[in-house]
Formats: sequence, structure tokens, C-alpha cells
Amino acid sequence: MILRIGNASGFYGDRFDAMREMLTGGELDVLTGDYLAELTMLILGRDRLKDPGAGYARTFLRQLEECLGLAHERGVRIVANAGGLNPAGLAAAVRELADRLRIPVRVAHVEGDDLTAAHPGSLAAHAYLGGFGIAACLREGADVVVTGRVTDAALVTGPAAAHFGWQPTDYDRLAGAVVAGHVLECGAQATGGNYAFFKGGDVRRPGFPLAELHEDGSAVITKHPGTGGFVDIGTVTAQLLYETSGARYAGPDVTARLDTVQLSEDGPDRVRIRGVRGEAPPPALKVGVNRLGGFRNEVVFVLTGLDIEAKAELVRAQMTDALAKSPPAEVRWELVRTDRADASTEETASALLRLVVRDPDQASVGRALSGAAIELALASYPGFHVLAPPGKGAPYGVFEDVYVPHGAAAHVAVLHDGRRVPMAPPQDTLALEDPADPSLPEPLPAGPTSRAPLGLVAGARSGDKGGNANVGVWARTDDAWRWLAHTLTVDLFRELLPETAGLTVRRHALPNLRALNFVVEGILGAGVAAQHRFDPQAKALGEWLRSRHLDIPEALL
Repeated sequence: MILRIGNASGFYGDRFDAMREMLTGGELDVLTGDYLAELTMLILGRDRLKDPGAGYARTFLRQLEECLGLAHERGVRIVANAGGLNPAGLAAAVRELADRLRIPVRVAHVEGDDLTAAHPGSLAAHAYLGGFGIAACLREGADVVVTGRVTDAALVTGPAAAHFGWQPTDYDRLAGAVVAGHVLECGAQATGGNYAFFKGGDVRRPGFPLAELHEDGSAVITKHPGTGGFVDIGTVTAQLLYETSGARYAGPDVTARLDTVQLSEDGPDRVRIRGVRGEAPPPALKVGVNRLGGFRNEVVFVLTGLDIEAKAELVRAQMTDALAKSPPAEVRWELVRTDRADASTEETASALLRLVVRDPDQASVGRALSGAAIELALASYPGFHVLAPPGKGAPYGVFEDVYVPHGAAAHVAVLHDGRRVPMAPPQDTLALEDPADPSLPEPLPAGPTSRAPLGLVAGARSGDKGGNANVGVWARTDDAWRWLAHTLTVDLFRELLPETAGLTVRRHALPNLRALNFVVEGILGAGVAAQHRFDPQAKALGEWLRSRHLDIPEALL
């Protein structure tokens, strides 16, 4: 008995027609959509300030306008976290849509994640709930289930638990579904999107992934026939490493042991996941807290031709003097040397000097900055211009994780007929600890080396979790893994990525995946909404690492 679960959204703003593609492209039992991220919760929180009836992903409703009838005809259930900060409001809107379209579907929702009232000063504080509220809605006959902040994998564990009758202590089965859900949650990232070795297939328009789940928790990751992109062990490995840390991948229902995951090819565009072990969840429930941190503004000066450093020094001194009467709380300058000597175009002869300011007071980063920058137009370095005029300053957010007992969140399944079914917190929990370091393979024998980019022999994928970033690095062959496991130490990682110097970097080895996962603490400041660095979500940190040169055995090149 196989349960086919597909994904049609990896974020709020993903490809609009993916829902129709997934419903028409092949067999499917459940279609999921992940619309939430740390930044999305902040955006929805600001929407709710303007309109208390807002707070959910409106794109989801527009997709249902086109596809609800199609899903009903094909018997496909829809499960999405598009409810955001207002799952009850979205459920009501879906019912109104169904009534207007005369489609007889039963709509349920999950609530209880909203802990904003318990965190004064927050814009949105929401617990990450598990999948059993979703399961209860589906078991009672819901055709559409919308949730607020659940874990991304809960969109898969909930339908699987409902379909197979899993209980809260079926840890291995639940862990298998968590791993499958983690692969699906970011949509086309499992089918060749954002993939280090993207030249291995046609990824101009990757299809969306689906998982064929089995009762024992194993799964096959695939995609509909004829869709773009590709699925192989590499694409699945990359997504397994995305936004994770150590061998224990914790959630509210189960802790999945990523060091037990076994991957194997199961045919073209098919990868089998098996062997996943699970443990009781940790005793605390994660809560994502979003706050408004103040106001931010920036201006990018274009420096062209000769004397780049002197031009940068001049305008920096002029701006510092102009802002001296009321300096912003935080001022950051960054000179990006995109210029080259004797360039054949003006653009390639130019460097960018970026000024970013932050302050609790909008006035300190608004007109004061704009006026100071524009007044220099005829009175600064030769060739003065900016990429765009600075604005009035925009609010930015601050994200942090806090942890509460499971019972602090009233996890409730609100069924299609209005009945409310509370979900009991887990009876058993297990404190989260890193396991002992695993055994590594024998080092590769000594031999001649050549200086070359790491990316010739290793893939990488990176991402954000609050203020931290992770960089997952994996090898595609056993010999490359033997070299990588003993070569890419924390010290070498810091040497290759100097921006990590002075920060805590932790390395986790996952031999089954031939992978190392590095967690860099604090590199993203207060999270993506604070835009602390050039790449605020660390999306390209892994590609920077792959571009760095080191001595690589010639046998691997």
C-alpha cells in the first residue's frame, strides 16, 4: 500500500501553476504546500497589523480558485501551512470559495501555535507543531486541511500517520516520513533546482517532487513523468543537508536520525530512502519569535575606473561628516571590487561601495541619509552616481528561537464539522544530545595533488536557521569521501571562508550520506529579516566554499 504525497510550493511566492501541474501530471493522493518561513511570518505579521483578518498566504486561495475542482475530481486531498498567522480565517475563506464554486469539499484547520500573547513586544510568536493535528483532520474526512506554523515535515507526517494508522510512538516510521517530508518541503530543490551539479540535466523548469511512502516509513522520491529537472542521490542528499545541523533532526513528534538514512537508486528519477531510525522528541517545543528591530536604509555608490580605494575613502569621510550630528545606531560599509583593469565596458570597470544604516528611529536613517547622499552628487569623487536613490528607510525584523514545554501550545484539530479535538503532548521525550562522532573511512593514500576548486569533487548546499547558517558538503564517490572526511576540518573551513573567523563552527559527519555538515553560529546576526550580511539567508555560502582552491589529489580530478 503506497501513499503518494506531492509538493506544489516551497515558499510563499513559488511557481503559481505548480498546483495544477502536480494535479494533472500523474497519480497523487495528497498534495502539500509549504508557504511559511521565518521571514514570511514577519511579513504576515505586518499584514495583520494593517488588517486583523489577514495573516495568511493569499496566493493559496488564488491557486485553489483554479484547482479545487480538479483536486476534488481526482480525489486528491490538499494539506498546506498557508494559514500562517490566521488558519481559521483561511479555512473560512476556502469554505466560501468552495461554496461559490459549488464544490462539495470538507475543510478543516489546525490551530494552537500562536503564542504571541505570551511574548510581549513580539509581532508574531508561533510554536512549531507536529503532524498529528493534520492526521486527526484527515481521519475525520477532511478534503482540505490548512494549518498555521507546523514543522515543514508535518505536512507529510500528518497524512502518512492518518493513512497508515501510525501512533505517536511509531518513531522509526514517523522518522522516515520526516526525512521524506524534509526532501519535499522546498519543492524543486529536490529535482535539480539550486543544485551544485546542475549541468548534469535540464533544470530550466524543474518539476516538483513527490514521495511514494510505505507503511514501514520508507519512501521513494520521484517526480511526475515528463517534467523537467532530475532526481538522483545527489539532489536528494543536497536537500537532506539543507537547513539541518547534526545527526539528530529534532521535531515535535520525533527526532529523526539523519546518520541512519540510506539512499539508493531505484530507477530513472527515483531514489529510495530506507533505514531511518527515530527517537522520542525533545522535551521542549521550538517557538519562532519575530520582532520589529528598527529601521534600515542603504545606498550603493558606484566607483568607476582609477583610484577606487581613494574614491571610497573620500565618500565615506563625506558621509560620516554629514551624519555626525545624529549618527545612526549602526553603520556598515562594504567595498565590493567588481572592477577590472583596462575594462572593455563601463560596468566591468566599476566597483560598488555599499552603505547600510540601522536605527530604532526612522528619521535617523531616512531623510537624513537620503539628503546627505544626494547632496554629494556634484561635490564628491569623479564619476559620482548611485545604483538607486536611497529611500525613507524600511522596518526590519529580528528573529529568535525560544523553547517552551509541549503543553504550552494548545494543539487543536478543528474538524470540518466544527468539532475541536485537542492533541495530547508526547508522553515520552528524550533530551537532545549530539551522538558520539562516527567512524570515518581510511584516509586516501598519499599521492600527487593539484591546486583546484573544492567544487570539482564536492557538492554543497547552505541555508539559514535564525542567526545561524549551515553548509552541507558531500562527496559523490567513496574515494572523494575518504579524502573529504579527513581534509575538510573546522580549521580549514574557517581558512577557506574567512568571514567565519571568530565565530563558533561545528562539524557533523554523516558517513551514510558521504557528507559533512558545518553549522556557523551567529553569521546571520538576528536572522534573515535583519539583513545582516550581503547574502542574508546564506544561500550561496556553500557555493563560495566550493569555489575556494585547495590541494586536491589528482586521482580525484
